[in-house]
Amino acid sequence: MPELPEVEVTRQSFASRILGAQVLSLRMGKPLRWPLGCDPGRLDGATVGPVLRRGKYLWVPLSLAGAPAESPPEGLLVHLGMSGALTFAKSLAPSGPHDHFELDTTEGLLRLTDPRRFGAVVWGASMSSGLPARLLAGLGLEPFDAAMTGAYLHERLKGRKVSIKQALLAGDIVVGAGNIYACEALFMAGIAPQLAAGRLSRPRCDRLVLAVQEVLRQALAMGGSSLRDFKDAYGSQGHFQLSTRVYGREGEPCRTCATLVRRLVQGQRSTFFCPVCQKK
Repeated sequence: MPELPEVEVTRQSFASRILGAQVLSLRMGKPLRWPLGCDPGRLDGATVGPVLRRGKYLWVPLSLAGAPAESPPEGLLVHLGMSGALTFAKSLAPSGPHDHFELDTTEGLLRLTDPRRFGAVVWGASMSSGLPARLLAGLGLEPFDAAMTGAYLHERLKGRKVSIKQALLAGDIVVGAGNIYACEALFMAGIAPQLAAGRLSRPRCDRLVLAVQEVLRQALAMGGSSLRDFKDAYGSQGHFQLSTRVYGREGEPCRTCATLVRRLVQGQRSTFFCPVCQKK
Protein backbone atom coordinates (compact mmCIF):
# COMPACT_ATOMS: atom_id res chain seq x y z
CA MET A 1 0.00 0.00 0.00
CA PRO A 2 1.45 3.42 -0.92
CA GLU A 3 2.30 5.29 2.29
CA LEU A 4 3.28 8.91 2.89
CA PRO A 5 6.73 8.73 1.25
CA GLU A 6 5.29 7.13 -1.87
CA VAL A 7 2.46 9.68 -2.06
CA GLU A 8 4.86 12.59 -1.53
CA VAL A 9 7.27 11.23 -4.14
CA THR A 10 4.33 10.95 -6.53
CA ARG A 11 3.31 14.55 -5.80
CA GLN A 12 6.83 15.83 -6.39
CA SER A 13 7.08 13.93 -9.67
CA PHE A 14 4.20 15.75 -11.39
CA ALA A 15 3.18 18.83 -9.34
CA SER A 16 5.51 21.31 -11.06
CA ARG A 17 4.72 19.95 -14.51
CA ILE A 18 0.93 20.24 -14.20
CA LEU A 19 0.94 23.61 -12.39
CA GLY A 20 -0.89 26.22 -14.46
CA ALA A 21 -2.28 23.71 -16.94
CA GLN A 22 -5.84 24.07 -18.19
CA VAL A 23 -8.21 21.13 -17.96
CA LEU A 24 -9.40 19.86 -21.34
CA SER A 25 -11.55 17.02 -20.03
CA LEU A 26 -12.02 14.61 -17.13
CA ARG A 27 -12.88 10.97 -17.64
CA MET A 28 -13.94 8.44 -14.99
CA GLY A 29 -13.79 4.68 -15.63
CA LYS A 30 -15.16 1.94 -13.40
CA PRO A 31 -16.47 3.10 -10.00
CA LEU A 32 -13.88 3.73 -7.31
CA ARG A 33 -14.54 3.89 -3.55
CA TRP A 34 -16.71 7.00 -3.84
CA PRO A 35 -18.36 8.76 -6.79
CA LEU A 36 -16.65 11.84 -8.21
CA GLY A 37 -19.32 14.12 -6.76
CA CYS A 38 -19.75 16.52 -9.66
CA ASP A 39 -20.38 16.64 -13.39
CA PRO A 40 -16.95 16.09 -14.99
CA GLY A 41 -17.74 18.77 -17.57
CA ARG A 42 -17.91 21.33 -14.78
CA LEU A 43 -14.12 21.30 -14.59
CA ASP A 44 -13.43 21.87 -18.28
CA GLY A 45 -11.23 24.94 -18.69
CA ALA A 46 -10.21 25.04 -15.03
CA THR A 47 -6.61 25.97 -14.16
CA VAL A 48 -4.55 23.60 -12.02
CA GLY A 49 -2.97 25.12 -8.93
CA PRO A 50 -0.20 23.88 -6.59
CA VAL A 51 -0.77 20.20 -5.76
CA LEU A 52 -0.77 19.57 -2.01
CA ARG A 53 -0.48 16.46 0.15
CA ARG A 54 -2.27 15.76 3.44
CA GLY A 55 -1.42 12.39 4.90
CA LYS A 56 -1.83 9.91 2.06
CA TYR A 57 -4.19 12.17 0.11
CA LEU A 58 -3.33 14.54 -2.74
CA TRP A 59 -5.32 17.72 -3.32
CA VAL A 60 -5.36 19.03 -6.89
CA PRO A 61 -6.80 22.59 -6.74
CA LEU A 62 -8.76 23.80 -9.75
CA SER A 63 -9.71 27.42 -10.43
CA LEU A 64 -12.80 27.35 -12.62
CA ALA A 65 -12.82 29.22 -15.90
CA GLY A 66 -14.60 32.55 -15.51
CA ALA A 67 -14.68 32.40 -11.70
CA PRO A 68 -13.86 35.64 -9.82
CA ALA A 69 -10.17 35.93 -8.97
CA GLU A 70 -10.95 36.01 -5.24
CA SER A 71 -12.92 32.74 -5.40
CA PRO A 72 -11.16 29.88 -3.61
CA PRO A 73 -10.28 27.01 -5.93
CA GLU A 74 -12.31 23.86 -5.98
CA GLY A 75 -10.38 20.66 -6.35
CA LEU A 76 -9.97 16.92 -6.54
CA LEU A 77 -8.91 14.81 -3.57
CA VAL A 78 -6.98 11.75 -4.76
CA HIS A 79 -6.13 8.59 -2.81
CA LEU A 80 -4.03 5.81 -4.33
CA GLY A 81 -5.73 3.04 -2.35
CA MET A 82 -3.83 -0.22 -1.96
CA SER A 83 -2.31 -0.57 -5.40
CA GLY A 84 -2.98 2.64 -7.29
CA ALA A 85 -0.45 4.76 -9.14
CA LEU A 86 -0.62 8.14 -10.87
CA THR A 87 1.09 8.71 -14.20
CA PHE A 88 1.55 12.09 -15.87
CA ALA A 89 2.93 12.51 -19.37
CA LYS A 90 2.41 14.43 -22.59
CA SER A 91 1.32 11.25 -24.28
CA LEU A 92 0.18 7.92 -22.84
CA ALA A 93 -0.97 4.66 -24.38
CA PRO A 94 -4.74 4.22 -24.75
CA SER A 95 -6.41 3.63 -21.39
CA GLY A 96 -6.72 0.03 -20.23
CA PRO A 97 -9.21 -1.85 -18.00
CA HIS A 98 -7.51 -0.68 -14.80
CA ASP A 99 -7.31 3.02 -15.70
CA HIS A 100 -10.20 4.63 -13.81
CA PHE A 101 -9.46 8.38 -13.87
CA GLU A 102 -7.91 10.64 -16.47
CA LEU A 103 -7.47 14.40 -16.27
CA ASP A 104 -6.47 15.64 -19.70
CA THR A 105 -4.74 19.02 -19.57
CA THR A 106 -2.81 21.35 -21.83
CA GLU A 107 0.42 20.09 -20.21
CA GLY A 108 -0.30 16.38 -20.29
CA LEU A 109 -2.54 13.56 -19.11
CA LEU A 110 -2.85 12.64 -15.41
CA ARG A 111 -4.02 9.02 -15.08
CA LEU A 112 -4.89 6.85 -12.07
CA THR A 113 -4.27 3.16 -12.61
CA ASP A 114 -5.77 1.06 -9.82
CA PRO A 115 -6.29 -2.70 -10.40
CA ARG A 116 -8.02 -3.24 -7.05
CA ARG A 117 -10.14 -0.05 -7.17
CA PHE A 118 -9.60 0.88 -3.51
CA GLY A 119 -8.42 4.32 -4.59
CA ALA A 120 -10.56 7.42 -4.88
CA VAL A 121 -10.95 10.69 -6.75
CA VAL A 122 -13.56 13.00 -5.25
CA TRP A 123 -14.49 16.59 -6.00
CA GLY A 124 -14.80 19.20 -3.28
CA ALA A 125 -15.58 22.90 -3.10
CA SER A 126 -12.50 23.00 -0.84
CA MET A 127 -10.38 20.70 1.31
CA SER A 128 -12.39 21.81 4.33
CA SER A 129 -15.90 21.08 3.05
CA GLY A 130 -17.94 18.14 1.85
CA LEU A 131 -16.49 14.67 1.45
CA PRO A 132 -12.84 15.86 1.36
CA ALA A 133 -13.28 17.40 4.82
CA ARG A 134 -14.81 14.19 6.18
CA LEU A 135 -12.02 12.06 4.74
CA LEU A 136 -9.30 14.32 6.16
CA ALA A 137 -10.93 14.74 9.56
CA GLY A 138 -9.14 12.94 12.36
CA LEU A 139 -5.74 12.81 10.69
CA GLY A 140 -2.84 13.36 13.07
CA LEU A 141 0.04 15.76 12.65
CA GLU A 142 2.30 15.65 9.64
CA PRO A 143 5.59 14.01 10.75
CA PHE A 144 7.68 17.11 10.01
CA ASP A 145 5.25 19.56 11.58
CA ALA A 146 6.96 21.76 14.18
CA ALA A 147 4.34 20.61 16.72
CA MET A 148 5.39 16.96 16.25
CA THR A 149 7.55 16.65 19.37
CA GLY A 150 8.23 14.07 22.03
CA ALA A 151 6.04 16.05 24.42
CA TYR A 152 3.13 15.94 21.98
CA LEU A 153 3.57 12.20 21.39
CA HIS A 154 3.85 11.45 25.10
CA GLU A 155 0.65 13.38 25.83
CA ARG A 156 -1.32 11.69 23.03
CA LEU A 157 -0.19 8.19 24.08
CA LYS A 158 -1.30 8.54 27.70
CA GLY A 159 -3.71 5.79 28.70
CA ARG A 160 -3.45 3.89 25.41
CA LYS A 161 -3.30 0.15 25.94
CA VAL A 162 -2.73 -0.81 22.32
CA SER A 163 0.82 -1.57 21.22
CA ILE A 164 3.01 1.32 20.17
CA LYS A 165 3.19 -0.18 16.66
CA GLN A 166 -0.60 -0.11 16.31
CA ALA A 167 -0.77 3.39 17.78
CA LEU A 168 1.62 4.61 15.08
CA LEU A 169 -0.36 2.93 12.31
CA ALA A 170 -3.68 4.40 13.48
CA GLY A 171 -2.81 7.77 11.92
CA ASP A 172 -4.71 9.89 14.45
CA ILE A 173 -1.51 10.95 16.25
CA VAL A 174 0.90 11.24 13.35
CA VAL A 175 0.42 10.44 9.67
CA GLY A 176 3.00 8.71 7.53
CA ALA A 177 4.27 5.98 9.85
CA GLY A 178 2.94 3.13 7.71
CA ASN A 179 3.85 -0.49 8.32
CA ILE A 180 7.34 -0.50 6.82
CA TYR A 181 8.27 2.84 8.33
CA ALA A 182 6.81 2.09 11.77
CA CYS A 183 8.88 -1.13 11.96
CA GLU A 184 12.02 0.73 10.95
CA ALA A 185 11.42 3.69 13.28
CA LEU A 186 10.78 1.45 16.29
CA PHE A 187 14.02 -0.40 15.56
CA MET A 188 15.94 2.86 15.23
CA ALA A 189 14.47 4.08 18.54
CA GLY A 190 15.19 0.75 20.28
CA ILE A 191 11.54 0.20 21.25
CA ALA A 192 9.80 -3.19 21.13
CA PRO A 193 6.70 -3.05 18.91
CA GLN A 194 4.64 -4.98 21.49
CA LEU A 195 5.10 -2.36 24.21
CA ALA A 196 1.83 -0.73 25.34
CA ALA A 197 1.75 2.76 23.88
CA GLY A 198 0.82 4.36 27.20
CA ARG A 199 3.99 3.02 28.83
CA LEU A 200 6.41 4.99 26.69
CA SER A 201 8.43 7.44 28.77
CA ARG A 202 9.01 11.00 27.62
CA PRO A 203 12.67 10.31 26.64
CA ARG A 204 11.59 7.32 24.57
CA CYS A 205 8.92 9.44 22.90
CA ASP A 206 11.63 11.97 22.03
CA ARG A 207 13.70 9.22 20.42
CA LEU A 208 10.72 7.78 18.56
CA VAL A 209 9.72 11.13 17.02
CA LEU A 210 13.28 11.65 15.76
CA ALA A 211 13.37 8.07 14.44
CA VAL A 212 10.08 8.43 12.54
CA GLN A 213 11.32 11.64 10.96
CA GLU A 214 14.70 10.16 10.03
CA VAL A 215 13.21 7.01 8.51
CA LEU A 216 10.76 9.05 6.44
CA ARG A 217 13.57 11.37 5.27
CA GLN A 218 15.55 8.35 4.12
CA ALA A 219 12.50 6.89 2.35
CA LEU A 220 11.80 10.17 0.55
CA ALA A 221 15.43 10.43 -0.55
CA MET A 222 15.24 6.90 -1.96
CA GLY A 223 11.96 7.42 -3.82
CA GLY A 224 9.81 5.47 -1.38
CA SER A 225 9.37 1.70 -1.30
CA SER A 226 8.35 -0.48 -4.25
CA LEU A 227 7.42 -3.87 -2.84
CA ARG A 228 4.91 -4.66 -5.59
CA ASP A 229 3.21 -2.01 -7.66
CA PHE A 230 4.41 1.44 -6.65
CA LYS A 231 5.82 3.78 -9.27
CA ASP A 232 5.90 7.56 -9.28
CA ALA A 233 4.34 9.70 -12.02
CA TYR A 234 7.46 9.19 -14.17
CA GLY A 235 7.09 5.39 -13.85
CA SER A 236 10.14 5.10 -11.57
CA GLN A 237 10.27 2.68 -8.64
CA GLY A 238 11.47 3.44 -5.12
CA HIS A 239 14.44 1.75 -3.44
CA PHE A 240 13.99 2.14 0.33
CA GLN A 241 13.01 -1.53 0.64
CA LEU A 242 16.58 -2.49 -0.31
CA SER A 243 18.03 -0.88 2.82
CA THR A 244 15.60 -1.84 5.58
CA ARG A 245 17.12 -2.87 8.90
CA VAL A 246 14.33 -5.21 10.02
CA TYR A 247 11.34 -5.02 7.67
CA GLY A 248 11.07 -8.12 5.48
CA ARG A 249 14.19 -9.67 7.08
CA GLU A 250 12.69 -12.43 9.26
CA GLY A 251 15.35 -15.03 10.08
CA GLU A 252 18.21 -12.82 8.88
CA PRO A 253 20.83 -11.40 11.27
CA CYS A 254 20.20 -7.99 12.78
CA ARG A 255 22.53 -5.48 11.17
CA THR A 256 23.47 -4.22 14.63
CA CYS A 257 23.80 -7.27 16.92
CA ALA A 258 23.50 -10.28 14.56
CA THR A 259 20.51 -11.72 16.46
CA LEU A 260 17.96 -13.18 14.05
CA VAL A 261 15.18 -10.79 13.14
CA ARG A 262 11.73 -12.00 14.20
CA ARG A 263 8.25 -11.47 12.81
CA LEU A 264 4.89 -11.27 14.56
CA VAL A 265 1.42 -10.25 13.46
CA GLN A 266 -0.20 -7.16 14.96
CA GLY A 267 -3.57 -6.01 13.75
CA GLN A 268 -3.28 -8.31 10.70
CA ARG A 269 -0.01 -6.64 9.69
CA SER A 270 3.44 -8.23 9.82
CA THR A 271 5.81 -6.64 12.31
CA PHE A 272 9.57 -7.22 12.08
CA PHE A 273 11.87 -6.53 15.03
CA CYS A 274 15.11 -7.45 16.79
CA PRO A 275 14.43 -9.03 20.21
CA VAL A 276 17.77 -7.78 21.55
CA CYS A 277 18.02 -4.23 20.19
CA GLN A 278 14.39 -3.35 20.87
CA LYS A 279 13.46 -3.22 24.55
CA LYS A 280 10.15 -3.36 26.37
